[in-house]
This record gives sequence, structure tokens and C-alpha cells, in this order.
Amino acid sequence: MRIGRLTTIATLIGALCALPVAAVFFNLFAAGTPGIWQHLAQTVLAEYAANTLWLLVGVGAGVIAVGVGTAWLTSMHEFPGRRMFEWALILPLAMPAYVIAFVYTDLLQFVGPVQSWLRELTGWSKADYWFPDVRSLGGAIAVFIFVLYPYVYLLARGAFLERSASPLEAGRTLGLGNTAVFFRVALPLARPAVVAGTALALMETIADFGAVSYFGVPTFTTGIYQAWFSMGERVVAAQLSATLLGFVVLVLLLERVSRGRKRFHETSQRTRAPSRERLSGLPAAAATMLCAIPFTLGFLLPAGLLLRMAVGEGDAQLGPRFLQLAANSVTLAALTSALLVVLALLMAYNARLHPGVFSVNLNRVAALGYAVPGLVIAVGTLIPLAQLDNALDAWMRASFGISTGLLLTGGIVALVLAYVVRFFSIGLQTVDASLEKVRPSMEDAARSLGCGPVESLLRIHVPIMARGLFTAALLIFVEVMKELPATLVMRPFNFDTLATQVYTLAHDERLAEASTAALAIVAVGVIPLIAISHNIARARRVTGAELLPRQPAAEASAR
Repeated sequence: MRIGRLTTIATLIGALCALPVAAVFFNLFAAGTPGIWQHLAQTVLAEYAANTLWLLVGVGAGVIAVGVGTAWLTSMHEFPGRRMFEWALILPLAMPAYVIAFVYTDLLQFVGPVQSWLRELTGWSKADYWFPDVRSLGGAIAVFIFVLYPYVYLLARGAFLERSASPLEAGRTLGLGNTAVFFRVALPLARPAVVAGTALALMETIADFGAVSYFGVPTFTTGIYQAWFSMGERVVAAQLSATLLGFVVLVLLLERVSRGRKRFHETSQRTRAPSRERLSGLPAAAATMLCAIPFTLGFLLPAGLLLRMAVGEGDAQLGPRFLQLAANSVTLAALTSALLVVLALLMAYNARLHPGVFSVNLNRVAALGYAVPGLVIAVGTLIPLAQLDNALDAWMRASFGISTGLLLTGGIVALVLAYVVRFFSIGLQTVDASLEKVRPSMEDAARSLGCGPVESLLRIHVPIMARGLFTAALLIFVEVMKELPATLVMRPFNFDTLATQVYTLAHDERLAEASTAALAIVAVGVIPLIAISHNIARARRVTGAELLPRQPAAEASAR
């Protein structure tokens, strides 16, 4: 393969990944059914925008509070359970938001065990007490907080651990107490990590369909789904998708503007890791409780309730039907992960061979899909592929009298393409990080021995990158297993997955039957988190930080 051919392939891959987003914008000013857009603007559009904004504000504040608080406690303090919490606090990432929404609705609704127990205990009737409605905007915000705070926790904890102890000690010598050191020194220095984690959580919130749909909270994602399926309005769905993309761009711009010209790098060449402060008594108990609450509400309680349903009440779907659903999910995930890793490897390798503005921007375009909600990508993928299917069928009928049917949109081809676009960023970033491990001297030695780019890639780069390639494939596999919006819209007829089965059964109030499929999705999601947790457990040993006894002077100044 010549170098020019590799660049051509990379350009085609980038164009393919940009196609769904481009299709959405091309339909922004298209003419749909007269009066439909005006009707939406007069009736529900303001509600879509208001609910989406409230979700962003509530989830943003919540994930910052929970993620930064737990990161600071586990990084800078020693208390009972800290070693367990430093990895356990990541586990809610394995729990899809729509699964937690189903579980907590079953637990907290009027006929659920909590309110039933309350009525039995007090003898009250429905009119005698008030109980918050979990199927509401507030309930959706709470669910997203306890599912998505690990994004902030992971990045903030890394920032706290990697920062030198010198700024913190300088703050204490100037008379700042522990609380003041946190708010005036540590938190401002960790700001880029906190903002990045919050941006990831907010983009996941914008992209969600299952939880907000089940809670009955009208947002742009539910509006897109209704426009496509209930109204049959392709153009309106695309226009709503473009509006939703505006919210994504807003989040990314706010993240960029918040940095300004500030720089947060370490200026000292002699860094010493910060020491943990040992807590005892009431502060230690409070720290343990504060870390236990998000872990319990975000993972332990939902997983335990699902397990109780699966074992105690049974699952009528367990058997051949469950195996078929699992096979469909695994097939889609395996195909997508294998294809995406190969494409990401070609893109990353092209950027390594041809560094420059073009290759950098090409990779950015290819990775744009991760910032786009899955429902938007589904709409943007179906529009051009459906047109291509119809054009191909018309040509075959006119030329040969043969109908080809829906070759692309009638099978899993379109669905796999949507997955590739949606998760290309994960594969590209992981593969690119692994490619950095290959020293340029190895490539020079290979070229001196007569190896071309392809032979060098296969014989040198791939063996060295094997673990990174496997990690990328595993992460993509897990994301495809959990993906719901794109799968709901694009799956072929009579082709369900574990995710769509969970959503369908839970929507029909058959959560016990959905418990086994939900547990399978959660179990798969835990696998990569075990590896991440192992690295986090090693991070503290690498820093070599020692425990620091509580300093009376710092206590006095804090008071």
C-alpha cells in the first residue's frame, strides 16, 4: 500500500463518519409537511428546550458536587473503606441510565415496596401523605447524577493525585485551613479535569432517550423519536436533531470558553505527591458515608434489586429467547468493535506517517460522532442510506426488472455504520495512545531493513499495540451492548437486542422479565471497569505518598 493510498482511505473513513452529521444539517432548511414545524414551535418546542436546559443545569451541578467531593476524599484522606471506594465509585458507569430509571420506578412508585411499607407502618392512605414522584424531571436529574458522576470522579481524582503537594503546602503556610486550601488552591488547579468530566456527563445526558422517555420528560431526544415514528416526518426529525446538536455545541463551547487563557500545568520540575490526611471519629464516619451513598444508589442497590427480581420472581424470557437476544447483541458488538478498531488503526497510522493540519483535522472530524447523540446519528444515517436504497432499487427495476429491496437499511449494515460513527472517538483515542508507545527508532530500523508501511504496521506496530487494540475493542463492545436510541430506531424488523428488550419490557411494566437482560448488560459493562479500577488501585502505590497525621495548626486555622 502506497502512502497516498493510505491517506485516501483515511479521507474516505473521515467522510463516512461525517456523513450522518452532514445529512442532519442538509435537512435543516428542507421543506417538510407544511405547518408541522410551526405547530411544534407553538406547542412543545419550548418545553423541549426548557426540560433539556434544566437537565443540563441539574445534572451539571450534581455530578460536580458528587464527583469532586468523592475524588477529594479518596485522594487526600485516609478513612475506613477508602481503598474499596476508590474503585467501587466507578461502577455506576456500568449501569445504563434507563436501567436505573426502571429499577427506581419499580421501587418508589405508589404500589412499590417503599410506599407500601410506609402505608403498612403508619396506616396512612394515599391522601394522608406526600411522596416525591420519581417519574419526573427531578427524578431524571437524580438518576443521571448517580450514573454519570464517575466521569467527574475519575478525571478529578487523577488531577488531585498528579498535582504536586507544593501548592497545597504553600496555601497552608499562608494560614489557609483545609477547606480554604480545597476551594482556593486544589479545586482551581483541577478545573480543566472537572470541566472535561462535566462536559462528558452533560453530553451523555443530552444523548439519553430511555430514561427521559420512561419518566415522561419531553426533551429533544423524545421529540425526535416521536417525529420519526409517530408522525413519519423525516425532515422534522432532522431539524429537531440539528437543534439538539446546537445544545451539544453549546456545552463544548462553554467548556472551551471556561478555560480562557488560563494554564494549569506544573511549573516545578521537582514534584512530590500530596500526602493523605488520616481521619478518625466523626469526620471518618462522615467521609465513609459520603462515599457510600453514591456507590449504593448508583450501583449496589439497583444491581441488588435486579438480582432479587431475576432470582426471586423469575424471568419468563429466560431460555431460547434470551439466548437469541444475547446472540444479536454480541454479534452487533463484535462486528462493530472489530471493524472500528481496524478503521481507527488506519486513521491513527496515517496521522503518524503524515503529521500535519490535514491529518489532525481529519481525525477530529472522524471523532465528532461521540459528541453527537445516538438518536441524531440514527436519523442522519437513515436519511442518505434510505435515499441510496431507493435509488438503487429504482435503477435495478428500470434496467433489469429486479427489485433489490432495502439492502442497506433493511439489515444490520446501517446499524453497524451508526455504531461506528457514534463510537469512533473511543477507538481512535485508545489506538492513538497505544501507537505512541512505538518508538520512531523502531520504524527507522524497519525501513532500513526494507519494510514498507504495511509490513511495518503488521510486524512491528500491531504486536506492540496488541493490548491497547484489545482494550479499544472491549470498550467499544461494552458501549454497543448498552446503546439504546440508535438501536431502537435502526434495528431490522424482528431483530431485538438485550437493550431494546429491557426497554420494551420495562415500558410494559414487566421489569421482572427484563431483569435478566439488564443484569447481562451490567455484567458486561463491569468488565472494563475492573481493569480501570485495578489501575486506580495501583496509582496510589506509584505516587508513594505517605499518610499524614492531622495537623493541629491546620485544624485551628480551618476553625
